[in-house]
Amino acid sequence: TLTVTSANHWVTAWLGLELNMISILPVIAKQKHPRSTEAATKYFLTQATASALMLFASTINAWQTGSWNIMQLNNKLSCILMIAALTMKMGAAPAHFWLPEVMQGATLATTLLITTWQKIAPITLLYMISNHTEPIITLSIGLLSILVGGWGGFNQTQLRKMMAYSSIAHLGWTMTVISIMPNIALTNIIIYMIMSAPFFMLLMTTTSKTLQTMTTTWTHTPTTTIILMLLLLSMAGLPPLTGFTPKLLILDSLVTHKLTLTAATMALLSLLSLTFYLRTTYLLTSTAPPTTTQSVTTWRLKPHQNQITALLAPTALFNITILPALLT
Repeated sequence: TLTVTSANHWVTAWLGLELNMISILPVIAKQKHPRSTEAATKYFLTQATASALMLFASTINAWQTGSWNIMQLNNKLSCILMIAALTMKMGAAPAHFWLPEVMQGATLATTLLITTWQKIAPITLLYMISNHTEPIITLSIGLLSILVGGWGGFNQTQLRKMMAYSSIAHLGWTMTVISIMPNIALTNIIIYMIMSAPFFMLLMTTTSKTLQTMTTTWTHTPTTTIILMLLLLSMAGLPPLTGFTPKLLILDSLVTHKLTLTAATMALLSLLSLTFYLRTTYLLTSTAPPTTTQSVTTWRLKPHQNQITALLAPTALFNITILPALLT
């Protein structure tokens, strides 16, 4: 990832992405289970296809312009192919099909890695070529991702799949604004990573994988339940919480660029995501779980695991104070 983020040459960036992909494959396939092997295979095939497309796009650009520099992607066809390749790398719609499947087959720790760290490299490349991107293409990908992310998460009972669709929706918000205000897009994806990291860490601590197992959290750890609830609402983008900050900035920049209809459509489509966030929040906090458990407890809290969560959770929840600084 660091090779990609510090690269100037397309081949160096491609090499970094390849190393990144090869390194994470054994991490996904760590569990000796057919599902994790299947997830690793799907991840490999998708990323390899995207890498090939990316190399093809940069080669066409080098033929036409004589430059391998990432910032000089002047050829129109190359730029469109590059956006397609990076969209597939990230898992934004319409090339999103691999993401829920891979996340469902991986462990919670690997899922956290895929939704946060693995997004850094393609987002950095998109940020670097944002001057050359066609706004109509990025806006279309973004709107479709928000729709797919909201609709796909609707009937999910598996938390990992639900978070995969949540990731697709957040990538949609990033994609819509990347060619208009790339700095805001970067802010959005960083804040998403800050929100999803403590969420996954708390799920790892409580070993919750489905909505059903999540409902019993209240009897064991009330504090964790409250933090999970606030993190979910923050991801939904409700006002006093951090998740609202990038959404407001994105809608503000779209309206400033005379894209009011797009902004209104995005705001309405985000209600789809809000539905499943609220449903999870309701199950987590408002339903009364049995106070005594008949089964043997499947987990115990390990206090030493919560240090990173303790650092990230406040940032993920009460970051609204930096909003005036971002707007000016």
